[in-house]
Amino acid sequence: MMLSGADVIIECLKEQGVDIVFGYPGGQALIIYDALYKARNEITHILTSHEQGASHAADGYARATGKVGVCIATSGPGATNLVTGIATAYMDSVPMVAITGQVPTNLLGKDSFQEVDITGITMPITKHNFIVKDVTQLADTMRKAFAIAREGRPGPVLVDVCKDVTAAMVEYTPKKPEKTDYVSNKYHDISNSAIEEAINAINNAERPVILSGAGVGIASAEEYVRSIAEMADIPVSTSLMGMGTFPGTHQLFMGMVGMHGTKTSNYAFHNSDLVIAIGNRFSDRIVSKVSSFAQKAKIMHIDIDGAEIGKNLNVDYPLVGDVKKILKAIQAGIIKKKNPEWINRINKWKEEYPLRYTYSKDIIRPQYIVERIYELTKGEALITTEVGQHQMWAAQYYKYSRFRQFISSGGLGTMGYGLGACIGAQLARPDKKVINIAGDGSFRMNLNELATAVEYKLPIIIALFNNRALGMVRQWQELFFDSRFSQTSIDRGTDFAALANAFGAKGINVTSPEQVDSAIISALAETNTPVLLNFAIDKDDKVSPIVPPGAALCDVVDC
Repeated sequence: MMLSGADVIIECLKEQGVDIVFGYPGGQALIIYDALYKARNEITHILTSHEQGASHAADGYARATGKVGVCIATSGPGATNLVTGIATAYMDSVPMVAITGQVPTNLLGKDSFQEVDITGITMPITKHNFIVKDVTQLADTMRKAFAIAREGRPGPVLVDVCKDVTAAMVEYTPKKPEKTDYVSNKYHDISNSAIEEAINAINNAERPVILSGAGVGIASAEEYVRSIAEMADIPVSTSLMGMGTFPGTHQLFMGMVGMHGTKTSNYAFHNSDLVIAIGNRFSDRIVSKVSSFAQKAKIMHIDIDGAEIGKNLNVDYPLVGDVKKILKAIQAGIIKKKNPEWINRINKWKEEYPLRYTYSKDIIRPQYIVERIYELTKGEALITTEVGQHQMWAAQYYKYSRFRQFISSGGLGTMGYGLGACIGAQLARPDKKVINIAGDGSFRMNLNELATAVEYKLPIIIALFNNRALGMVRQWQELFFDSRFSQTSIDRGTDFAALANAFGAKGINVTSPEQVDSAIISALAETNTPVLLNFAIDKDDKVSPIVPPGAALCDVVDC
C-alpha cells in the first residue's frame, strides 16, 4: 500500500505494539502529528508540558513495563529538550526510541530555522541513532531502532526524520517484528570451563557476597539470584538501580551497598573473600576507593555488556552473556550448604548497625514519612524519585519486593526526573498506586508536568520533602566544606500546596508528625486527581550513613 512517511512511522509503531507515546508538536513534526491524529483510536498521545517531561515519561513507562518507551519532538529546541532524558535513559540502560522532526533535506547544513544536528549531539548518549533522508529507508530504520533499543543491554535510540521524508509517498509492506528480547544471536554461550570455575569459586568461598544490579531484573533472573543465595547461604546487597531484584524483607538481604549503603553491606564487602557481581557496572558510588574495594576478595562479574568487565575493577571470573542463562548454569552446580560463621557475623552487624533515626513528636523526620508510605501502601506502590537526599531515604526505608517497583535516575542523577517518570509509570500501570518522592529543589525543575497529570486525571501522589534547601549539596557543604552554604538555600516562600491547587491538583500541607498518616491515607483514596503532600522537614536532616569521598567502604560513618 502507498503511504506517506509519517503514516509509515505510525504503522511501524503499531507493528511494535506501541499503544502510547509522549511528546510535544512543532513545525518539522507537523506531518507526523497529523498521522497521529488519524491513528488516535489506536495510539494514545500524551501531550506533556515540556519535551524533557516527555522523555522522562517515556523512560518511566519503559522502566515500569520493560517495554520500549517512545517520545516525539520537533527539530531544534524540541529535539535538544529531549537530550537530558535520553542521557538519563542511556546511563540506566532503559529502552527508548526518540523520534524527532528535522528540516527538509534541501535545507540541511544551512543553519535553517530550528535546525540542529541532533544525531551529532546525541551520539555519545544513545546506543545508536539515525537521520532519515530517504523515505524508502524509513520503515527499516524504525524497525532497527526498536530492535537495537531492546536487545542486549537496553538503551535509547534516536530517529531523526527530515520533514520532506514524512511527506513523501512510499510503498509500505507490513512486517511482523523479529523477536529481539534481552539476548540476540551475537551473545554466544559461555564455555563450560568458565562456568565450572565460577561454580567452584562459589562452592569454596567462605565469605561470599552477592551484588545484584539492574541487569538481574532486565534479564528476569531474580529467581536464580534468590535460589543461589538460599542454596549457598550467601548474603545479598543491591545497587541503587538493582532495588527489588532481591526481596527487601529477605533474611539474607543486607540493603544497598556503597556511598549511602548500610554499614552491614559495606563491612560485608570489605571482609568478603568472593564478590559475585551480577548485572551492575561497579560505579564509583558503589566502589568508592578502588584500591581498597574488597581487597580480600576475588571478583566475579556477570554481565551482558563485555565493555563493563574490567572497566572499573580487575575481575578474576569474567562471565559475559545472558545473565539468566549463566545463573541457571551456575545454579545447577551449586552445593547446598550453610555458612553459619559468616552469616552470624552479618547478623551481628545488622543488629549493631541498623538504619536508624530518632523519631520526633515535633519535627517530621523524612525517614518516618517513607516508613509510613511503605506501611500504608502495604509495600505495593510503585515509587519514583527525583534526585537528592529524598532519593536515598526512599532507597533505604522502603522495602522493595520486585524489580520495576523503584524508578529513579541513578547513573545521571537527573533532578527533575521523577514527576515525568511518575506520569509515565502511572499510565503504564494504572492498576498500581504510583508515588513520586521528591525534594523541593528537584520538584521545581519540572513541576509544570503537574498540568499533564491533571489533564489526564492521573491519581499520582507527590510526596514533597520540603526542607527549603538543596539538601544533598547542603549536606556535603556541611560535612566537607566547613558549613559554607553557598547557594543551597531556596527558602523562597513558595506555597507548594497552593501551587498544586492552582494547577487543578489537590495540595495538602503537612506540618507535624501526627498529620502524616491522615495525609497519606487521603492521598491514597484519590482515584482521578493528582495529590501533592507538602511535608515540612528540617534542612539539617542528613542521609546516613555515608562513605566520605575517596574513602574505603569500611570507612562508612554516621552523620
